[in-house]
This record gives sequence, C-alpha cells and structure tokens, in this order.
Amino acid sequence: MKNVKLIGFLMLLSSSLMFIQCTSDAEIIGPQGVAGINGTNGIDGTNGTNGADGVDGTATCVSCHSENHRTPIENSYLLSSHNNQTIMYDGSTLTDYTNKSYFYGSCARCHSNEGYIDYINGEEAATINNPTVITCTTCHEKHSTFDFENDGYDYALRNFEPVTLIVDETKTIDFGDTSNTCAQCHQPRTATPTSIDGKFTISSSHWGPHHGPQATLIEGIQGANIVGNTAYPTPGSATHRTGSSCVKCHMGETTDGSDGAHSWVQTLNACTTCHTSGAPSEVGGLTEDMETLAILLEAVTGEDAETGDPIVGIIHDGHPQEGIFTITEAEAAWNYLFILEDKSGGIHNPAYAKALIKNSIEALQP
Repeated sequence: MKNVKLIGFLMLLSSSLMFIQCTSDAEIIGPQGVAGINGTNGIDGTNGTNGADGVDGTATCVSCHSENHRTPIENSYLLSSHNNQTIMYDGSTLTDYTNKSYFYGSCARCHSNEGYIDYINGEEAATINNPTVITCTTCHEKHSTFDFENDGYDYALRNFEPVTLIVDETKTIDFGDTSNTCAQCHQPRTATPTSIDGKFTISSSHWGPHHGPQATLIEGIQGANIVGNTAYPTPGSATHRTGSSCVKCHMGETTDGSDGAHSWVQTLNACTTCHTSGAPSEVGGLTEDMETLAILLEAVTGEDAETGDPIVGIIHDGHPQEGIFTITEAEAAWNYLFILEDKSGGIHNPAYAKALIKNSIEALQP
C-alpha cells in the first residue's frame, strides 16, 4: 500500500516538473501601460521658392523668323542693285533674263543663284540652264541644324575666307570681316592689258574690268600703273581699307529705310563717324580729270584688226572699240573704265584713283 502512495507521489512530482519546463520559455507579458496623451499639431513649414521659368523653346527661332526681324531686311533688299540690277548687254533685267534657258558660266557665277554657289564651292564655271535670281540663300547657307550651341549659326554667309582674285591667282584680298563676300564678285573679270610689240588688241566692245572693280580699287591694285608724276600709294594703305570695310560703310543702320542694311546704299551716319565735318560725294577734281581723259581717249586713232582701216577713238560713248592700239593707249582706256565702273567717284581709294587718271592724262597729252 505504501508503495502505491509512493508511486503516486512521484508521478505527481514528475508532472509538476514537466509543466514548469514547458512554460519557462514562453513570453511573459507585463501589465498594460497607460495610454499616452495626444500632442498638438506642428507649425506648417515655409512655402518653397517658385522655380525659374525655362527658356522658351521657340525663342531662338523667333529671333530671326519674326516679322519684326525679317520685314526690314526684305524691304531693304528690294531697294538694292542686287535685286534691281541690269545684267545683260541688251539691258534686260535679271528677272527677264532668267526666263531664258541658259546663262554662260563666266556670267553665272555672279549673276545667278546656282552659278554663285558653284563658284563659292570651287566648281568650274559652267553654263547654267534655267538660272534663278539672287536671293538670301545665294549668299547665306540654308538651315541644316537647329543645334546652334554646338553646331554654330548655320544661316551664316557662305564665305568668310580671303578671296583669290579671278585674273591673278597669286593675289588674295582679305578685308578681315564679312566684306570678303563682297569681294568675291566685286573684282575685275579680265586682266590689265599687256604689250605685244608695244601694241594691244581690243577684241570685244565689252573689254575692261567689267562692272565690279570696287574691291581691287580699295586694295589699290589691278589698275594700269602708267609711269607719271603722280605717285601711286602702297597697296592696302587706303584709309577705307585700313579703317573701314564694305559692310561698315554700306550696311550701316538705316536712316529712313532707304539706305544701309541690305540696300547697300551707304548711310551718312556711317560716313560721319570719321568724316565729322561732312562726307565728300567724290574726290575733288576727279570728275574734271575723267572728262579730260575721256576727250583724249575719243581722239585716239587705232586700226581695224582685219582690214587695217583707221579707227578713231579707243573709248566712244563710254565703251571701248575693237581694234589695235598702243599699249599706253590701252592702259589709259583701262584706267578710265576702272574708275568709271567703280562708281564711287574715287571715294573708295582717292589717292590711287587720282594717280591712275592723272598719269593716264599725262601719257596721252601731246
């Protein structure tokens, strides 16, 4: 009986130990804490600064493509000789002529859009079929990019480089700015006369420096430097060459819409920057000297290249006559046409203009 009680006691003790072991690893939960008190809301922060507006995506385009920008340029160009020039020997206008089917290469390079672009690109002069008129994109590139920041402004002039002369590839003119574009065409198309046994043959009634000797007169070259008592200035020394340029004189701010800018009509305000007492309209005495030289040239006697018959006048009514003349007579005629076709009254280079004409007169006078 005692054994049974002992066994029962041991079983009860074992059970107690097992209960303790099972519950000793369990999480002991403490008493519930006291609920916290609600805090008041914090003060609102200061508003942030508004962001700066971004650059208008069309601003770059509008700077050139607005009516305010384009209209004055277009109106100015309509006044220019480039737009209204007569280019053919029969007096037909550029617009009239482009209705014809072709344009000779030597003329096309300065009197048609296609010919000029070929010329600038170094291509050989060729006859242009169905030529078109000179416009903005003759002298200016078309858009090829709008990434001006990285690629540059691509509506710029087609040429800024020094200009190699048409009749003398050993010489270049560099005005140092966009005036080099002007020099591309405003230069003689034929060379000064050269002697063959003291004679020179004029084979065309259109002989001479053509209608564009301005750049070379400014430079002080390509006249026929006949020896005489009037000294010739050093090439490149003229004040309009050293202190100004084509664009500074001919593309200044307009005074009333009829000059400056793309009309290329020189403005008084461009001149009075230097000529504070007033700008001269011509070189003093040059008109009278040109008239004297014209009379002497009208009296020159040459001979017909085929028949040998006498020809009176190497220059007649402002145009050369075909025939054989002395080299001195031909040089004097060249100088007359050189200054006549420049159309500045000698203003482009007064000292050189006066020397050419005075020494020509001296050479022809008995």
